[in-house]
Amino acid sequence: MAVVVASVLAAGALAPAASARPAPAPVQPSGHGIPPLTDDRGRTLTLRGWNVEDKTNRGEAALTAITERHFRDLRANGFNFARLLVFWDDLEPTRGRYSERYLRRVERILDWARKHRVHVLIDAHQDVFGPAFGHRGIPEWATRTDGLPFTPNPDDWFSEYFEPAVQRAFTHLYEDPDLQRAQAAMWQVLAERFGRHPAVLGYDLINEPMGELRAGEDLPTAARRIEAQHLTPMYNRLARAVRAKDRDTWLFVEPTPIVGEGVPTGLGRIEDRRAVYAPHFYNTAMEAGADYDPSAGWIEAYEAAVTAYPARHRMPVVVGEWGPLNNSLPNMGRFYREAVASLNRYSSGWAGYVWCYGSGYCAVDEHGRFRTNKERTATPYAPAVAGTVSSEAYDAGTRTYRLAYRAANRPGVTELSLPPSPRGWRVTVTGPAHVIGTPSRGGWPVVPAWRGGEVVVTVREAGPYGRTDHP
Repeated sequence: MAVVVASVLAAGALAPAASARPAPAPVQPSGHGIPPLTDDRGRTLTLRGWNVEDKTNRGEAALTAITERHFRDLRANGFNFARLLVFWDDLEPTRGRYSERYLRRVERILDWARKHRVHVLIDAHQDVFGPAFGHRGIPEWATRTDGLPFTPNPDDWFSEYFEPAVQRAFTHLYEDPDLQRAQAAMWQVLAERFGRHPAVLGYDLINEPMGELRAGEDLPTAARRIEAQHLTPMYNRLARAVRAKDRDTWLFVEPTPIVGEGVPTGLGRIEDRRAVYAPHFYNTAMEAGADYDPSAGWIEAYEAAVTAYPARHRMPVVVGEWGPLNNSLPNMGRFYREAVASLNRYSSGWAGYVWCYGSGYCAVDEHGRFRTNKERTATPYAPAVAGTVSSEAYDAGTRTYRLAYRAANRPGVTELSLPPSPRGWRVTVTGPAHVIGTPSRGGWPVVPAWRGGEVVVTVREAGPYGRTDHP
């Protein structure tokens, strides 16, 4: 029987979120044959959130644009995940000398995330390699160009990845033994310092890695070669380095950004059982300002291309970045609806780009209100399920969420996230479980379940005076 407990529990009154460590028992894969992410209780984990960054400030002011408000607002809107951008050039501005000030600021941010129960992925971010080319990421002392030319293109910064000097710098990073050691040492500093922090879910080993094209090579061919010959050995090398300091935290590995065009990755096997495949979900035309074209089949092509590799290698998927710049164009409402539905079919979660207060890519305005269409990312979901999920879906038209799962063979707690709603939510359960904490306007109720048995959770947005708008 479903027993709905009327008392409302504030989010802070719930038990601290479990850390996202590997499950002690096998878990059921998704429909694509992709295993889910799990926490240290063996629960199926779902991450919904945003990137958090400070690309403007550096040196003594590094990370100062990130405040506790970011994490408080993420949690208040139903999100449980933040991909935190950190920069090697700030961490190690002089070779062999790591900034204690920078590490303390990262730790302060992680403490805010812990307070507001937000999982954090530490992302070693780079854009166009680093400061040698006017961006952020890999330090200038680790940038080797062999004197090749670089011409800035501020109107199309991504094209700078194809400048000869930038491409050669990637080759040296991948191939030069001293730079290999420096990159591994940088990650060991982060893993040793933050590996036991309760907020840390994983490490994203490098953001959007690129490489050097060969004469006569088209971009898809080059991407697959770079992924196979450079990225795979780099990831395995960094995994060994991290494991010397931290045995448990998930390691996130990215293909090149070319995957966004529906190109299957050439990555090989990552020799670590805690590896997560972490592609990004961007379309070139939309990034250049075009509206979403539903007839182009881009979302379908991307989903088909991005799922083969993690299914073959039995790796969970978390999409590390996604979201267009011009989110108010006529077809963008449909894009967000179809994109979220696709992401939820095969991934254990995603982080939109970016949680900031303003215009451009920002999720919310200066008052913290969602910008056009971005409110579509805030829907009911289950951050943790104590069992094997058989189906999960959200119908935006009827504002109804349904989760069906087989409870684990030991008692466990399933967590729900309900975004704020002026009309409130109604939660009902069938099976050997009950609801504790049914918030009137949104929150984080939990569903304790007995051993085994099928559980179905249904969440509906309520109408006036507690009635539901839909049967």
